[in-house]
Amino acid sequence: MIPDIAKLAQRILIAPRDIETRVGLLAKTVKPGSPVVIELADVKTKEVVEVLEVDACLVATGRIPATKDLGLETVGIELDRRGFIPVNDQMQVLIDGQPAPHLWAIGDATGKMMLAHAASAQGIVAVENMCDRPRQVDYRSIPAAAFTHPEVSFVGMTEPAAVELGKAEGFKVAVSRSYFKGNSKALAEGETDGVAKVIYREDTGEVLGAHIIGLHASDLIQEAANAIAQRRSVNDLAYLVHTHPTLSEVLDEAYKRAVTAH
Repeated sequence: MIPDIAKLAQRILIAPRDIETRVGLLAKTVKPGSPVVIELADVKTKEVVEVLEVDACLVATGRIPATKDLGLETVGIELDRRGFIPVNDQMQVLIDGQPAPHLWAIGDATGKMMLAHAASAQGIVAVENMCDRPRQVDYRSIPAAAFTHPEVSFVGMTEPAAVELGKAEGFKVAVSRSYFKGNSKALAEGETDGVAKVIYREDTGEVLGAHIIGLHASDLIQEAANAIAQRRSVNDLAYLVHTHPTLSEVLDEAYKRAVTAH
């Protein structure tokens, strides 16, 4: 999560609730029992700095690929260092960097975007290519969301990543923000916390990324995802008409602010 959205999420989602948070620490040991004893250590020094005694502990340490015992070695497939199946954007399995004939892989096992809708998109692309209809996955346009209240969603590049790309390709990056507190529907719903952030190229106006925290952010992000998929410019998007009063006007306002800023 990008810093400004994370800061707002902290204020909206964490601060008002009776939740204690720890950052910059790792659980060095977890001892089952009643209570469960957890030793928290500093990430850098690995020294124990706090011991917690709690009723229960949920361990959520990420996912690992279920790629063992698939017989991949029999056709010369080598997994990458994390155990994922190497593929290209056409979803062809790679051997020494080259596509293996008649062999495809999709989903979390490829180590790309581990999301259900990303896997579905990969499946469609794989079948299209099997049928000699060339197509590839555009990962930049695949959105993601956290279903908190309010929701958090994002698609495309973060601002730092966009700036790095701009340095490499010779363009400047700009940012436009709009706020739920100025949206009529959000006011009517009594849910005015939130912001939409649009990242775009200054020269062409092409949308590179969008980040939203606010009411129905997971639905709103789709408009930005479609814009990125089509490589649309804020210069065009700012003139599209949105229903009033709806939350969709939050992105509409961000596009309009981008145009008026230059």
